[in-house]
Amino acid sequence: EAATVSQPGGVIHRFSSRVAWTHTFYTGSKGEKASENDRVEETNETPETKKLKLDADEQNKGGNPDRKRLRGQNKSRPHTKPTAYDEKRLCLSVLQANRECPFGDKCRFHHNVAEYFATKPADIGESCYLYDIFGKCAYGLTCRFAKAHTTPDFKTMENAELIKTNEGRNAVKNSLSKDLQNSLRKRSVAFKKSEEYLKTLSNYKDKRDQQGNGKKNKQPPVKTIGPLTDVDLIKLRPFEKKQVDFKDKLYLAPLTTCGNLPFRRVCKRFGADITCGEMAMCTNLLQGQQSEWALLKRHESEDVFGVQVEGCFPDTMTRCAELINNNTDVDFVDINSGCPIDLVYKKGGGCGLMTRTRKFEQIIKGMNYVLDVPLTVKIRTGVQEKCNIAHKLIPEMKKWDVSMITLHGRSREQRYTKLADWDYITTCSKLASPVPLFGNGDILSYEDAMKARETGVSGMMIARGALIKPWIFTEIKESRHWDISSSERLDILRDFRNFGLEHWGSDTRGVEKTRTFMLEWLSFMCRYIPVGLLERVPQKINERPPYYMGRNYLESLMASQHVGDWVRISEMLLGPVPKNFNFLPKHKANAYK
Repeated sequence: EAATVSQPGGVIHRFSSRVAWTHTFYTGSKGEKASENDRVEETNETPETKKLKLDADEQNKGGNPDRKRLRGQNKSRPHTKPTAYDEKRLCLSVLQANRECPFGDKCRFHHNVAEYFATKPADIGESCYLYDIFGKCAYGLTCRFAKAHTTPDFKTMENAELIKTNEGRNAVKNSLSKDLQNSLRKRSVAFKKSEEYLKTLSNYKDKRDQQGNGKKNKQPPVKTIGPLTDVDLIKLRPFEKKQVDFKDKLYLAPLTTCGNLPFRRVCKRFGADITCGEMAMCTNLLQGQQSEWALLKRHESEDVFGVQVEGCFPDTMTRCAELINNNTDVDFVDINSGCPIDLVYKKGGGCGLMTRTRKFEQIIKGMNYVLDVPLTVKIRTGVQEKCNIAHKLIPEMKKWDVSMITLHGRSREQRYTKLADWDYITTCSKLASPVPLFGNGDILSYEDAMKARETGVSGMMIARGALIKPWIFTEIKESRHWDISSSERLDILRDFRNFGLEHWGSDTRGVEKTRTFMLEWLSFMCRYIPVGLLERVPQKINERPPYYMGRNYLESLMASQHVGDWVRISEMLLGPVPKNFNFLPKHKANAYK
């Protein structure tokens, strides 16, 4: 049976009762080189005027079937300051037990609560998640669910029993204290272990210079008196460090933007074993930037948690490792040597470290010297597409005492245009033994996971698969396909909403930040095709279906590639968007516009 229906995005399409997969992908029209017989003779005629490049929609109107699909990132996205959504906020002095405002008449904020409530946006819901869980809401009158805990005379209510239950509980760790931030800004933090290691590097360099000069000038070696020093006698040996069992674990990849703390909590509930914070720049951490330190935060539900750092110099990376070791609670530290973006690669970080083995060795040895927890490394197959170098690096990394290696089965140049090379991952896992090696790439179902396990890897890292369907961890552990309903998926988004309000705040600023991260996640989640609609199970990560209608309105809405429909889903959970709200997804749609 077929029928003509209207998509939530406003496009009319035909659909059948079951989705038929198509294996045709847009490749764009490529000009072929002319053969010798087809060469055009040179003429003195004036060349034609350059034609204007048409938009994809205009090309489609002209009937061009080879329309190029959109790829890559949306760069220079509009950035809205979080303060832009509040026309006039309530003064902090009113929130803090009505103390006297130090700015007096010059204060730009509301002091009259009744006036503030008259201009404040309408409440989103009748119950406040923070008040229901913790017994009080830290955002008080500014909360977008304020009616749930505000008396008629504008006093904030508290639940004494819940407050007593949660007394002494510290749900989120690894926050940056003001004292540490000030010390980092003044550069007054002592890095004793790092300096010890860096001196060995400078001494080594001096010795090489002396040896070079000695060969030229034929000077005798300098005789020394006293005991010889050896850093191996001072540092913790591998068996003395905290051990982490990585064997047969499901590892949620560190995902920039989307791999935030609320999302990791959602994945933990579905069975993720290991979680890792988003990639943090070591220089920003050393400067005490609050936004960068926020990436190191750890929730109490994350039992095996690590942080991922990026850098390209031994001194900054070693100091950063010592800073993390002394001031945070983590189970392991991961070096990102697989990041493909130009900003990182061009300065020698990310994938660039794979081609700078001398620096890479110094970074790993330096970080191992100052850390009391295991050090792990994430790499790609290489930089160029047909020039794999991971198999050469892995034996070296074993000598450098790396505790675990994660290999993404793609090169930097390849990005996501082709499937991950699991045959190459198999070869590398044998080379890495006995060091655990995790495979990463294209896992979207438990069948993909079973095939990955056959390669002999110690475990699996899941990235896009978790963004598209966070319940993939449950599917793998229970060895089944889960035909999850649209209402269950909305409940998952509701959990994310609650965790987001707890993490970023329940005032207007926190609500809009939660909405932004939810929309970023929906740009991946919309790729999921319900199992009950598939003609062939399972769904593959590189396949895109034609437009289709779900089994109900909500399922169709969740399948939409239209940004307006994602905003509509967010409005179901977070209320209507502000007047000046705008959102452009980080990644362009791969399949269709």
